Amino acid sequence: MTEITKPRCFEATDLESARQALARVLPVAENDLPWRALAHAYQQLGPGAEFAHNVGAALIVAELRVGADAVAAALLYGCTGAEFEAEFGAAGRLARGVAAMARIEALAASATDKTLDHHAQLEALRQMVLAMVEDIRVVLVKLAERTHALRCAAKSAEEERRALAQQARELFAPLANRLGVWQIKWEMEDWAFRYLEPDTYRSIATRLDEKRADREAYIAGVIDTLQGEMALHGIHGEISGRPKHIASIVNKMRRKHLSFDQLYDIRAVRVLVKHEIDCYTVLGLVHNLWQPIPGEFDDYISQPKSNDYRSLHTAVIGPEQRALEVQIRTFDMHRHAELGVAAHWRYKEGGRQDPQYEEKIAWLRRILEWKDDVADSSEFTEQFRTELFQDQVYVITPQGRVIALDRGATPVDFAYAVHTDLGHRCRGAKVNGAMLPLNTPLENGQRVEIVTAKEGAPSRDWLNPALGYLATHRARSKVRAWFRQRDVGEQVNLGRSLLEKELKRLGISDVNQEKLAQRLKFGKVEEFLAALGRGDVGQRDLVNSLQEPGKSATELAPAAKPRARPPSRNPVTIPGLGDVPLTLARCCKPRPPDPLLAYTTVGRGVTVHRADCAALKRANPARVMGAEWVLDAGAAFEVDIRLKAFDRQGLLRDVSDVIAKDKLDVLRVNTESRGEYAHMQITVRIKELQQLSRLLSRLQHVQNVIEVRRG
Repeated sequence: MTEITKPRCFEATDLESARQALARVLPVAENDLPWRALAHAYQQLGPGAEFAHNVGAALIVAELRVGADAVAAALLYGCTGAEFEAEFGAAGRLARGVAAMARIEALAASATDKTLDHHAQLEALRQMVLAMVEDIRVVLVKLAERTHALRCAAKSAEEERRALAQQARELFAPLANRLGVWQIKWEMEDWAFRYLEPDTYRSIATRLDEKRADREAYIAGVIDTLQGEMALHGIHGEISGRPKHIASIVNKMRRKHLSFDQLYDIRAVRVLVKHEIDCYTVLGLVHNLWQPIPGEFDDYISQPKSNDYRSLHTAVIGPEQRALEVQIRTFDMHRHAELGVAAHWRYKEGGRQDPQYEEKIAWLRRILEWKDDVADSSEFTEQFRTELFQDQVYVITPQGRVIALDRGATPVDFAYAVHTDLGHRCRGAKVNGAMLPLNTPLENGQRVEIVTAKEGAPSRDWLNPALGYLATHRARSKVRAWFRQRDVGEQVNLGRSLLEKELKRLGISDVNQEKLAQRLKFGKVEEFLAALGRGDVGQRDLVNSLQEPGKSATELAPAAKPRARPPSRNPVTIPGLGDVPLTLARCCKPRPPDPLLAYTTVGRGVTVHRADCAALKRANPARVMGAEWVLDAGAAFEVDIRLKAFDRQGLLRDVSDVIAKDKLDVLRVNTESRGEYAHMQITVRIKELQQLSRLLSRLQHVQNVIEVRRG
């Protein structure tokens, strides 16, 4: 096997050799951070293979020119210490990020579900890698570390060597490809191919009539010749070239079903010019210099590919009678090919298109290109910190399957993403082995296991946005669909039960269900109740509809109508009467928006009761009058809440935390323990009925709480 002639596996284990090797590749003006990191790594790791490996990785990173922090991170990879990040700052954080990526390596090898789409899973893993890092240099350092591991793997056991090669081929080389880190991509692919398919590798290597170094010298001669010819004709441009590496040769042979003798791009150059007309001029110069190979010319400028890729491709018999491919395009065409919808990495890897994801990759490529135009690394290092991939979260099933979800997704969202039935039967979740509440937002790289009931159904609480159980549209749709499929009679009964439960919680009585149905655009009460039962009417819509028609749904009580009388300090008015002394009855404690009645007492003025007050039923009907609230929009009101729970340590603290989260004023709290139960009466200041409903829902889900309702 002769193709990879200079593996450059760094094996020196002493500090001085490492120092000399780094000095040859680091810029003269570089700061002292890499040298401090080198000393720290040697002190912690000592002279040995691990230290040599870190130095080898750092040498590769230095060649990428992505800053001293990244070089230091490669040296510090695997080191520990409490003061680590404090001493090395950004370099320490990068090193920690590189170490954390070891989880991805484990995931790539841990998948046990062989029924899954292998390509889709690998793509999800690659996307998860980019989503898990805050600084893209973490990925670059990891690529360098894996590349050096491949260089040194020839001495490892065959099983270990093949596992490393498979991981490089499936996970890391494609990442290098889409980021445009070509040298690492090509080297990784060649090492992987050499380890995994040694016979095929040897066959192709022996058919190449020259070593890679000789082919590189050949390309340099072609570039010199073509540059001279373009200069004679006044054409300005850039020429680059590369000999095709062995893995790429084999991939093309397999992809296009070609024999080795049918390949004409083993040696290739690319010409970039300013104007389209110059492309055709250069094409003429190439064909004048060397004989074209019949049938090997493609004009993708006049006839672009379906992805709008534009370029001229020709194959000629070059110097020394060797086949040579020449690509000619403008600078704009090249940028589109590398960064636009024609991106080379997607063409090479295949798979479905994802415009959003491809735009993110294009942005990262631009960052990596700009680094070469900046003299001072401090000017661009911040550009590497990215949140481009933070709109999604990637989690793993117990079988190793990667699931992509919207940021903020919960275990319930995860369950529905895996399978609808799993979502319906979901009752709990283990996240990295620990039981967590079902409304806990998931994070990248977590392993999630759903605890299910043998038979089950989704909870109506999952559709309550205030409780945070569902963050994805897909999961919400599946839950709503389940409720819509229920029998109509069952839906009506469920809706009636839900309405009664909500009215009881809010302390509201004597609701006219026909008017309530009309406010929600239903012709019949049964239609309204069925819609409520199957989830088409949400809790928020229901609470809003309990307001008077035509009034703001966010107000706890309707604003007072203007009246031609002096302003009253009373919160209640009695139509037809002026300012009279009014007292809110202690027996029923009326609070907005309770329907009201007033009762004229003997010698004590007028007392105001809730319309359903039991005391009024025994009173003289002749003394009972209508009454209504007179309140300003946005006014706040005292509301009593009664809570019953199994008594436990920390219960009051948890209840207080829920109230504090809604930023509500607590006026009074009274707690009483009766045997194993705790009873609380809490008085809070409420501005909106929605506030009260949301608070009751959240309190209901505090651990050990049995019942919560308005007092």
